[in-house]
Parts: sequence; C-alpha cells; structure tokens
Amino acid sequence: MSMRNSTIRAVNRLTGRWAEAAVAPDGRTGTVLTAAGVWPLLALLADGADGPAREELAGALGIPADRASAASRELLTALGRIPDLEAATGLWARADLPLDPDWAARLPEGTRGRLTGDRAADRKLLDDWTAARTGGLIERMPVQLTEHTRLVLASALALRLRWIRPFQEWPGTLHEGPWADQQVLRLHRTTSLLHRVRVAETPAGPVTVFEVVGDGGVDVHLVLGTPDAAAGQVLAGGIAAATRAVPSVDGFDLPWGTPGPGLRIGRGAAYRPEPRLAVETVAFSVEAEHDLLEHAGLFGLETARTRDPSGHFPGISRDPLLIESGSQSAMARFHAKGFEAAAVTAFGAAGAGMRPPPYRVRTIDLRFDRPFGFLAVQRSSRLVLATGWVAEPLAYVQEDEDWDDEDWEDEDWEDED
Repeated sequence: MSMRNSTIRAVNRLTGRWAEAAVAPDGRTGTVLTAAGVWPLLALLADGADGPAREELAGALGIPADRASAASRELLTALGRIPDLEAATGLWARADLPLDPDWAARLPEGTRGRLTGDRAADRKLLDDWTAARTGGLIERMPVQLTEHTRLVLASALALRLRWIRPFQEWPGTLHEGPWADQQVLRLHRTTSLLHRVRVAETPAGPVTVFEVVGDGGVDVHLVLGTPDAAAGQVLAGGIAAATRAVPSVDGFDLPWGTPGPGLRIGRGAAYRPEPRLAVETVAFSVEAEHDLLEHAGLFGLETARTRDPSGHFPGISRDPLLIESGSQSAMARFHAKGFEAAAVTAFGAAGAGMRPPPYRVRTIDLRFDRPFGFLAVQRSSRLVLATGWVAEPLAYVQEDEDWDDEDWEDEDWEDED
C-alpha cells in the first residue's frame, strides 16, 4: 500500500483525538468509529474551502489545504488496494448546483449522481448505495436530507477478515469483574509468539495491547488499561502503541509478575520447550452513530457550518454552501474466526493420565474480562482503519441467528506459530 507517511500519521492522529473524545471516560458505553472514512472527505472539503473554513479544515487534517485533494485521492486509492477492505466514495448534487469543474476533476474515482429534491427517492438512492458498498453491513446512509440539501459527499469502508488461526469458542460465565455472572461467548487461544502482546506507558498509565493476525494484511489489536483509567485515554494510548507512535515492551522482555493490565507472567510446566502466551477474551458486536458536528472543532467544521452569504466553499461551487450535516454509521464484530467492520460517512451541504510436563517455560496469561478497546490496523503502513470500545461482551444465546456461518465454513487454518 503506497501512501505518504505524513498522511498515515495525520489520519492516525485524528483517530486518536476522536477516540479520546468519543469514548465516555467510564467506558460503560460501547462505540466504534473510522477516522479513515472521515479524513478523505474533510480533505475534499478543504480543497474547495476558503477563508477561516479552509484554515480550520487544514488544522483538523494536519496537512496544508493545498495538499488535501492529492492526499485524499492517494488515501482512497490505497484503501481500495487492501485485500480485505472495500472502499468507495460518492457525490450526489442537485442539478441546479453548478460544481466547479476543476474541483470536480480532482475528485477521486467513485459514484457521481444527482439529487432530485424528492427526499423519498433520494433517500432510497443513497441507502441502496450504502448497502451495496458495505455488503449489507450498513443499510442506511447517515445523512440528513432536507429541502435545502444540494450536495452529499460520502465514503464507505467495509472490512471483513479471517484470523490466520481461529480462537476456540465456548459459552461460559465470567466469575469476576463487571461482567460477572453473564453468559457470554468466551474465546481462547495460545501461541508461542510472545511479541503478540506488548505493554506501553501512556498518559492513561500502562496499556496492554494484544495483536490478532488477519489473513490479508489487516490485524486487530485488543487494548486493556487499568480499571480506573479513562476509557478514551486508554484507547488513544492503545492506538499510539499499536502504530508504534510510542515505545512498548513485548512479552519476551516484560518482567515477571503483573507488568501490565490483564497480564500475569511466570514459569510453568509444559510439554513443549517453547514459551506460551494464553489469551482469553470475549466475542463482541458494537454499533454506533456519530454526529460529527457535535465535535465540529475536532473536525475543523466550526466555521463551515455557519451561514455566510458568500459561502465557505467557493472552490466547490459559485453558489454559497455550508455544511448542514455530518454523520457516520459504524459497526464491528469480533468472533472466533474473524472480524468485520464497516463505516459509512456522509456530509450534507446546503445550501474483537499423561506424563508430567518435562519443560519449565515462560508463561503469559492475558485476560480481557472487563471493558476494553480495539483497533484494526493495516499491517505494513500502520494505518488505523477502525477503532472502538467494548462495554459489553456478546451474550450467548443457544441459537444465535445474528451470525451468518455460511461465509465462515470450517477449513484448514494455517498455524501462525
């Protein structure tokens, strides 16, 4: 995946800031978000903005506005090349909105369509596009259509990956912590690759990060902080650790005892001479709706949403425009065999009996048995594709029809060890 390191860092910084702002400090509410779906749209808006709106958008992006259009195209092209990821953009405008031809020519490849002004027809058009681009993971475009809506700019990302090595799954009851006595889907796996677990010192205190390897270049990292740490800060610290923005220590070099949240390191009996990392977590499913204008300053939209007779986007259209809505719908599922995540972001302009063992080896036990964070990261670039917080595990029900096992048939799995 070819992309400027500066663009990757800029997207990841926005991810961290948004995660810290969006996750409640007590961690009692789950969420999921994808700044990689917002950033390129903000860049396209910055390319057509002027005055204070352009300056604010450039500040939120973390790059100069005159580089925004090229960076957006580069990012969206690179996202489209990730094997497990479907990425798309779309623009729909009213027939009576004169788009600037130079701005339109710089747009990345994607859908171009017309808004009719008939809200029911336009809603169906946008929702059909959303469902098609996410494989049905998200069915409705998160945009407010009003009588004043003249332009809709949207992105869709849908990630679906398998673990190189699946977890063992069984229904069970947790006995400690905030999830005690709940019937959940427990997930377990062991590996000799101790570098899969790392501990980093962050502003939120020590954070433990465990990497689950996907089969197509995207991995998922589970993030656990101390029980009293603010959830958003834990997630932001985990993002920094997983993307190597801050240093961390892996399981081979961590000290004995309890050097990080959820961790216990010692020596134990084993039938093989290799060290052992045993991880226990839970299956989860989270969904979220984000009103981006609730954090307008974070996204550089304070000025762009205000009324001005001359408008804020003369590079998009000679007709005055303002941002009347900005939203993202996102979801993520983590289970024994893989991970799914999707996000659709839209701006409307208006107007998860034998012989004794012969060896003594380094053993690490890691448990995610209380609220924790997660993030999906493209392996080679360290670009964060999705991140979120798990407040509640997926409850076990005897016949759960929410999962479609047809696409997850048993097969021979490569052992990552």
